[in-house]
Amino acid sequence: MLSAKNIVKQYATHRALDDVSLEVEKGKIFGLLGPNGAGKTSLIRIITQITAPDSGEVFFNGERLSPKHISQIGYLPEERGLYKKMEIGEQVLYLSKLKGLHSAEATKRIRYWFEKLEMKDWWNKKVEDLSKGMQQKVQFVATVLHQPELIILDEPFSGFDPVNADIIKQEILELNNNGATFIFSTHRMESVEELCDNIALINKSHKILDGAVEDIKASYRSNTYWINFEGDYPITSNEIYEVKQVERVKNQTVAKLQLKDNRTANEALAQLLPHVSIHRLDEVIPTMNDIFIEKVKGQNHE
Repeated sequence: MLSAKNIVKQYATHRALDDVSLEVEKGKIFGLLGPNGAGKTSLIRIITQITAPDSGEVFFNGERLSPKHISQIGYLPEERGLYKKMEIGEQVLYLSKLKGLHSAEATKRIRYWFEKLEMKDWWNKKVEDLSKGMQQKVQFVATVLHQPELIILDEPFSGFDPVNADIIKQEILELNNNGATFIFSTHRMESVEELCDNIALINKSHKILDGAVEDIKASYRSNTYWINFEGDYPITSNEIYEVKQVERVKNQTVAKLQLKDNRTANEALAQLLPHVSIHRLDEVIPTMNDIFIEKVKGQNHE
């Protein structure tokens, strides 16, 4: 759906994006990741046509990105933009009309979303009377109301308690199941694991990692396992595995073993089973948080 090719963006003496390219597939949830100041917001502002790249191109559904595509994009920025003194129903109606909806259709959709998200009594409230999380709900509705093909969410769970965060997560998944494509920018790596199909990691204005979440996690596997067993067998490194960590927990031994080249978990188990009673074996699968930290620290993150 969206293709950014060789994007460069310079602000005075700071290069925010340096030859960044990425592809967002239609119907997917794409995670745009990176530490503060990496260039994520600059890229989002180019996609939403708030600013333009100094060089490079962006394509939307195969066409060069242009003002006509604005109505097909929904954007929830990290910095909220609601008018504090304006009544909520009137405000969302105004924002929906900016996206091309007529009053009758917009009002119908607003009432649907307000009821769905338990906001039906909010129509005449003012933004300044709402909590941060409640304001976030209003802005989420304004973002998706015109049924955009591409929805860009920048830290969408900021200000939400766990219950409302889960409600919005379920709405994101439902919209995605109904065909909406998402670009999802967040620092919450657990949300990336739960929601994203693909990611790109930007650091210091460069893209340093991209691909399918499951493929990236698989590429960082190290053939390492946690094993819990009962017995007094002294576990030490040998020709099958290297012991990375070992401790006693109550009446069990908990050990972290890294298998050596071409060795298998079955071989490790075969060596241990005659001597101990094994209760659990778990492969150590790196999380996206682990991978994020490793990649960013590898670039001397400040």
